[in-house]
Amino acid sequence: MMDLDNLRSKTGFICDMDGVIYHGNKLIPGVKKFVEWLKKEKKRYLFLTNSSQRSPRELKEKLDRLGVQVDDKHFYTSALATASFLAAQIPNGSAYMIGEAGLITALYEAGYSMNEMNPDYVVVGETRSYAFEKLERAVNLVRNGARLIGTNPDLTDPKGKEIAPATGALIAPIELATGIKAYFVGKPNPIMMRHARKLLGCSREETAIIGDRMDTDIIAGIHEDLDTVLVLSGVTNREEVLKFAYRPRYILENVGDIPD
Repeated sequence: MMDLDNLRSKTGFICDMDGVIYHGNKLIPGVKKFVEWLKKEKKRYLFLTNSSQRSPRELKEKLDRLGVQVDDKHFYTSALATASFLAAQIPNGSAYMIGEAGLITALYEAGYSMNEMNPDYVVVGETRSYAFEKLERAVNLVRNGARLIGTNPDLTDPKGKEIAPATGALIAPIELATGIKAYFVGKPNPIMMRHARKLLGCSREETAIIGDRMDTDIIAGIHEDLDTVLVLSGVTNREEVLKFAYRPRYILENVGDIPD
């Protein structure tokens, strides 16, 4: 009980989305109670996703449809983290992009232009419009000197009982054809976590991260020296936790256990 009291006393919460807040278009039990608790206790919170497909506004609208009202300022994506990283590296640069609207918008808003001839970067995120022509162009641009960036290293994206190839799988052919390894900005890269904590305005000691994946959410929290909360509402069960050399500080059934 003392341990959970310590968790509840945190000022800031960084919360993964898929597997923690929803599965596809289905809200996970306990989420409404958790969000109401965050608001009532005046916590600082950020819903963090490794997906680069949707903008914060689109994520807000999705939660609205699921019956949870959260302002779009409380969302942070790997697309935003990638755009911020690139803008710091080469301000007002250019990129050839394979991805969806969330990534395009984030890059434009960071001052980047789209370039199919001689871009500074080739940037890959999740997409349902993956085509050989795009792959071929990306390979040749990287061979000609463009740096290869992935929004996140995830290999798969759970879709209910099915899965879809995610960024790590989509970028692999470019890596193999060029012999160049991509740099991934999303979790577990500490860069994304530092950006998130900066937005929250909380110290490490004041912040906890909640996620359903040991290899992204939990290890990202450990790298940043945050309290880590694994929820069993997503892809990881208790038996799988034992396979890893590291452990989360808390293991809960879902986020509804936190305010209880």
